[in-house]
Amino acid sequence: MNVRLLMLAGLVAVSTLAADAPKLPPIPAEPIAKKRELLFSDDFERAELGKPWAIVVPTFSLEQGALKGTQMRFDAPAANGKAAVKGHQAVIGNDIATRDSVIEFRFRLGGAQSVTAEFDDRKFNGSHYGHICMARIAAKGITLTDQKGLAVARPEGATGEPPTPAGRKNATFPLKLEADAWHTFMLETVGDTMRASIDGKPVAFLQSPGIAHPTKSKVEFGCMGKDGFFDDLKIWNAEPAKR
Repeated sequence: MNVRLLMLAGLVAVSTLAADAPKLPPIPAEPIAKKRELLFSDDFERAELGKPWAIVVPTFSLEQGALKGTQMRFDAPAANGKAAVKGHQAVIGNDIATRDSVIEFRFRLGGAQSVTAEFDDRKFNGSHYGHICMARIAAKGITLTDQKGLAVARPEGATGEPPTPAGRKNATFPLKLEADAWHTFMLETVGDTMRASIDGKPVAFLQSPGIAHPTKSKVEFGCMGKDGFFDDLKIWNAEPAKR
C-alpha cells in the first residue's frame, strides 16, 4: 500500500472513531436553578466532625478547617478464610431532603483521583443502595450520571417504585484542573436536568429521567484515592430559573 493510501486509511479510521464517539449535550450558559432557602451549611472549622454527618465508607476527618476524605477500602481477593473485598471510595453522608436543589462547595483534589457529590433515596429499592444521581470530578473530566435503576441489589420482597424508564444516561466532559489548587463547584439539579459549574464556568450538563426522582433524601460526598478535600459546603432548595 502506498503512502497516499495509508494516509487515506488513517483519515477514514479517525472519521469513524469521531462518528462513534458519544455526542455531548450542550451546556446552558445561564443557571438552570434559582436558589431558595438555605438548608444546610458547614465550614468544617472545628476539631471533631460530629453530627449530622455519618461516615458511610471509611474514612473522613477534619484537617486545617477542611473535610478530608481518604479511601481505605480497596479490592482484595479472598484469603485466609476472609471474604473478598470490593474496593469503594470513601463516602460521607447527611440526611438532607431535596427535590430541586443547588449544592456549592470548594474542593481540592490533592492526592485523590476524584471527588463526588451524590443524591440518594434509601427507601427506593429500584437502585443499588438507593442511588439516584451523581457528579464525579477528576483532574481531566467531570461525569454526570443518572444512577437510578443501576445494579439493583435490595432485599427480596422489598417494595417500592420500579426502576427508571429507558433513556437513562451519563455524560463525561473534559476538564483540566490543578490537583493542588482549590476550586469552587456548583451543582444545580432541576427536574430531570443537572448542570455543573467550576470556578463560575459551566462545565457539564445532563438531562436524564432518573434525575427527576421526587425524593432525594440523602446527600453524600465521596473521595476516590488519598486525601481529597471539601470546604465551605452549602445546600439550598431551588426552583427552575426563569428564562
